[in-house]
Amino acid sequence: MMDTDSLRWFQQVADGTTVTEVSDLEPVTQSGVSRALARLEAQVGTPLLRRSGRTLRMTRAGAVFKRHVDALLHQLDDGIAAVNQLIEPDTGTVALAFQHSLGTWLVPDLVRSFRAAHPGVRFQLTQVRDELHAAALDDGQADLEIGTRRPRDPTVHTRLVAVEPLRLAVPRDHQLAQQQRVRLADVSEEPFVSLRPTSALRTLTDDLCDQAGFRPTVVFEGDDLSTVRGFVAAGLGIAIVPAPRAGSPESATGPVLYCEILDTGATREICLTWSAERRLLPAAELFRQHVVRRATAGHVPALST
Repeated sequence: MMDTDSLRWFQQVADGTTVTEVSDLEPVTQSGVSRALARLEAQVGTPLLRRSGRTLRMTRAGAVFKRHVDALLHQLDDGIAAVNQLIEPDTGTVALAFQHSLGTWLVPDLVRSFRAAHPGVRFQLTQVRDELHAAALDDGQADLEIGTRRPRDPTVHTRLVAVEPLRLAVPRDHQLAQQQRVRLADVSEEPFVSLRPTSALRTLTDDLCDQAGFRPTVVFEGDDLSTVRGFVAAGLGIAIVPAPRAGSPESATGPVLYCEILDTGATREICLTWSAERRLLPAAELFRQHVVRRATAGHVPALST
């Protein structure tokens, strides 16, 4: 039977750690590590490592074997973490992916309110774009995702968290800057600044303009909303963007003003997504329940006034 210590030492050496370094990190001598690796090779039935100067490198068989060792040890570590979290769910880690534009108001509010009750839970945060065809859950690396896409994927669950109003962003010196409400038909001749066509918000922008009877003239395309707002501030065009929330950087008085859009459908949905194929570890499940409760109660940050 193979022991996990031998597998972990093989993994470390295959990743470039020397036998000496392994023995310094682990409660084992250099000769103990070498014997364990030799025993592992005998069990597999072929050399897994070869000496190259003062270091060991994987053989072809070793490279094939390591992929399975990595997966096995990852599953084992997940199992150990799951047991530990069952015993102490407030000490786990939540891998959370979220769209950049939600990282200035919604995600901090959800994490802050959650950690008030569960201060020992850690978060591994990853930002993702609202690309329509991007893989959900950061390509499987995240437990949960908060964004504006509803993946058409039977392997994930999706729950509506909030409906976010959209606004027309205009430069402060624009002729519409003094109007609190506008119809998109009134800006059909204006140059637009927008995200790239693969973005969900860009698709929504194009659909809203199409319903208003025109196709927007997009003169600049960017990868994120901060760039879009920057170009609007410079007077290079107008843009359809999420309404600023109280306390977010966008809500501060500055060179960009936001007009309410009177057209029907000028909103975007914010959703929580998680896997339908694997059970969430306790800490992630606690956070999922927290988000759902706050969404049900309508406890999301208010719009900026």
